[in-house]
Amino acid sequence: MQSHDVMDIARATRWRFWVAAAVVFLMLLWLLNNILLPFVVGIVVAYFLDPVVTRLERLGLSRTLATTAVTIVAALLAVGVAMAILPPLFSQVQGLIVNAPQYTVKLATRVMPLIEPVREKLDLPPLSLQEIQTEVAQRAGQVLALLGSIAGQVAQRSLALVNLLSLLFLTPVVTFYLLRDWKRVVDSLDSALPLDHADTIRRLARESNAAIAGYLRGQALVCISLGAIYAIGLSLVGLQFGLVIGLIAGAISFIPFVGTFVGAVMALGMALVQFPPDWLGVVKVAAIFLFGQAMEGNVLSPKLVGDRVGLHPVWIMFALLAGGSLLGFVGVLIAVPVAAVIGVIVRHLLRRYRESAIYRGSGAA
Repeated sequence: MQSHDVMDIARATRWRFWVAAAVVFLMLLWLLNNILLPFVVGIVVAYFLDPVVTRLERLGLSRTLATTAVTIVAALLAVGVAMAILPPLFSQVQGLIVNAPQYTVKLATRVMPLIEPVREKLDLPPLSLQEIQTEVAQRAGQVLALLGSIAGQVAQRSLALVNLLSLLFLTPVVTFYLLRDWKRVVDSLDSALPLDHADTIRRLARESNAAIAGYLRGQALVCISLGAIYAIGLSLVGLQFGLVIGLIAGAISFIPFVGTFVGAVMALGMALVQFPPDWLGVVKVAAIFLFGQAMEGNVLSPKLVGDRVGLHPVWIMFALLAGGSLLGFVGVLIAVPVAAVIGVIVRHLLRRYRESAIYRGSGAA
């Protein structure tokens, strides 16, 4: 057997090994999806907190002591924020659900005179407030019944209860041990890399880490900042349910353009119900979202996220939808990191393609 035949067989064997390993990994991810949530959340939290632990370690603390201090402080902050925000948030959500039919009818009363000329030009049937009120009341009843049914089913499913308890109690434990052993885990993975491609994999890993860290840590700060701007601003102008609307807008701002759009629609709809004939309140609500959008586009995103991460908004939205469709909430959590890694790998393959004879042609030097 000739040497090039031996090399071809070895190359084919390596390809089969990596394809089989990828298939096994994806199958395990699919099969264990129901129990992965606390571990995925723990990995995400540890990834966020590792720079803080590393800095404390450089200041002279041991890795274990730094990890303990950071974990305790993070847990106390999480509990404090939850206790401060959740009670008024639940109260506003409950009030919003109960009063939704009434607010919808009021909004229709404000909007109908504006759309009446358009309806007449398009020769559409007239709208009746009574029909709207009846339809909204029926839909609200259906939604409440559906939520009650879902809550009952969730309460009866032991797996859901196990997931909730594991998320509350296992996540801090997973986070602590991952933070403490982060360097050891990274070194173990590095030592297991195939020697022929170790340098390339390390370079791709560094690029992926830069993209993931730049986007996730930066975007998290952007979402927190926007949530604070919207929630505080809407509450100060006296908008009913301003806290919950602002927090919703900030929480989903990681989806490009969606957070601001959804928050603005909800806030302006509530403002049209609440403020007129005092239209200044509506103008104030609109000004808050214009200010938030200006801050995001000109200050927050350029300073905290930047343009170095290489993640196009359309690619992010596709990744979030695909991850949620395949793996539910766990898929949403890992969607952006996976998208960042795929982006780095695709750019590497494109560079290799442009350097190859396939791209350059047979006449290339």
